[in-house]
Amino acid sequence: MTAQATRTAGGLISALLAASLALVPATTAHADGIRAQQWALDAMHTQEAWRTTKGKGITVAVLDTGVDAEHPDLAGNVLTGKDMVGFGASRGDRSWARHGTAMAGIIAGHGHGPGNGDGVLGIAPEAKILPVRVILEDGDSARTKARNTRGNALAEGIRWATDHGADVINLSLGDDSKSAHPEPAEDAAVQYALKKGAVVVASAGNGGEKGDHISYPAAYPGVIAVTAVDRYGTRASFSTRRWYATVSAPGVDVVIADPDDRYYEGWGTSAASAFVSGAVALVKSAHPGLSPAQIKQLLADTARNAPTGGHDDSHGFGFVDPAAAIKAGGRLKPEELHSAVYGDKYFGPGPDTSADDGSSSGWAVALAGGLGVVVLATAVVLWRGRGGSRRFGV
Repeated sequence: MTAQATRTAGGLISALLAASLALVPATTAHADGIRAQQWALDAMHTQEAWRTTKGKGITVAVLDTGVDAEHPDLAGNVLTGKDMVGFGASRGDRSWARHGTAMAGIIAGHGHGPGNGDGVLGIAPEAKILPVRVILEDGDSARTKARNTRGNALAEGIRWATDHGADVINLSLGDDSKSAHPEPAEDAAVQYALKKGAVVVASAGNGGEKGDHISYPAAYPGVIAVTAVDRYGTRASFSTRRWYATVSAPGVDVVIADPDDRYYEGWGTSAASAFVSGAVALVKSAHPGLSPAQIKQLLADTARNAPTGGHDDSHGFGFVDPAAAIKAGGRLKPEELHSAVYGDKYFGPGPDTSADDGSSSGWAVALAGGLGVVVLATAVVLWRGRGGSRRFGV
């Protein structure tokens, strides 16, 4: 499922998700195969992290296309959220909540069935999801209307999530087109969230094969920007390489849940962002007094396998390791979040990117119809569940 996003001068306002499904052999068409294919759980040392916490007490806001609160892998973990768009597809429509449900499952899926042994297991299965709908899916007939009337949905959604208890804000979306540029309202909303104590995590971008253009909101100061790697720790070819990369996380062959009762295999830096949001939820649950700046630095300091031994644009500081971050976090003294100098010290102006690659002419440029990319791509139906027959299909 390739995905794209459209921005106007007001911000990111729609996601375009085009399905591309293929039959796969039925020999592994059973629920057990889903959990076995979640390679990220082992790669991120989740069993070690879970000895301390599974994310209890933490709320992760998922700013996306909506979340299916009735999905069996998420039931009970989804709070009452907010629809910043206010129209478009609704429950039962195919173009509703696909991407957001996938991200929520990566973050806080708890599985289902006997012992919760079936379905998707998230990185922080005891965390709560706060869904905030800020974009529309591909195929939604209201997408054009949203493009024209809901340009500030992302900025407003960030502020709403912050004011309604979000400890972590996951932004598996963005604009990494050639004409991408920072939006003052979005930047201000991100800084508002950070200064209130909410950690902001975003996809680094899927522009690695299309020019590596800067992606927003990933490039805003203070954001934890996440690149994608495969199960061997190798940078995914599609993953954007830029100075703002903080850490890398799984973004290839990722198992995701869907409102259509099936599980898919997908790729994208959006998935990588969701994995890191789950990791942050674990760290915040173990060390609730740490500030966003401390947590960002903690993830960087404890990341594994940076190819250069330091920072690079492809991997940031390396592969995220929540278990190591939890351990190291115990040695930190919480900062005074609301001190007068906190915001200026950590989240001041970033590099001047207003004319990056000669493609943007400032902070208030209108992008009529400009396309950006990020989010997720899915390709294979893995298993159909929740009352359906256990088979592959399209």
